[in-house]
Amino acid sequence: MKDIVEVARAKINLALHVTGQRSDGYHLIDSLVTFADFGDVLTFSDATSDRLTIYGAFAANLENDGDNLVVRARDALRAHAVDKGHEAGPVAIRLEKNLPVASGVGGGSADAAATLRGLSRYWDLPKGSIDSAAVAATLGADVPMCLVSVPLIARGIGDALAPATTLPSVSLLLVNPLEEISTTEVFGALADKNNAPLTLDRIPDNLDTLVAVLKNARNDLEKPAETLTPLLGVVRKALQYHHPEIVRMSGSGATFFGIFRDLQAAQFAAEALNASYPHWYIHACTTRSIAP
Repeated sequence: MKDIVEVARAKINLALHVTGQRSDGYHLIDSLVTFADFGDVLTFSDATSDRLTIYGAFAANLENDGDNLVVRARDALRAHAVDKGHEAGPVAIRLEKNLPVASGVGGGSADAAATLRGLSRYWDLPKGSIDSAAVAATLGADVPMCLVSVPLIARGIGDALAPATTLPSVSLLLVNPLEEISTTEVFGALADKNNAPLTLDRIPDNLDTLVAVLKNARNDLEKPAETLTPLLGVVRKALQYHHPEIVRMSGSGATFFGIFRDLQAAQFAAEALNASYPHWYIHACTTRSIAP
């Protein structure tokens, strides 16, 4: 069988408002989310027994055992498929790990979502009887949105999704000092769990409108993350020096993004930042505006 390839695209929280906390501990959010044109890459191939091979820039940070979200996604989808009467045989999965681990851009969640998409194709599972979204919801709050991988608004615990179909493609510079940050610790350091929701009169359809909307929005996790990891303040200031339209942290960190007028400007800033901070993760990219 021909190899199946899926890209686990980087998730970017353009805005992230924490609006409450449920009795079970899950936080309620309003988030405007988009996805980059690159990410980790997963390849699914024939095998006589299951195996997961991890390589790439950040492979050393991951294990290929049962705690890996790719393995959990594989096993969860297989159980669901078998329960529905479908075959789901052994598979070899290769994960090219290009995104930093624990970086606020959905790396693990995106990998799990790409596994669900890729294995649905590899096992030729009929869409009518397989509920990939339900499986995704069991794997983590960010996995359902990464399964879709198109611009959207996420509410609830991240599981109530609405498309943001007019959101434009923009040029970003992603910067991460390669400091892993615990999402649990960042949420724990958030002083107020009941903040104002994200208000959108309409979904932006051009760069100027998007920037105007984002200037009136925020990431409520940015300040607690910076309190835990003061180096993030250095990252923010380093990005601001190159005059992007806006600078903000994605997710619970430690990745910051700057929105630039065009990709050339983002690449120019990336070259300058690479010269000053050669040990940081720095990547210029564009975001998607169409379905995968």
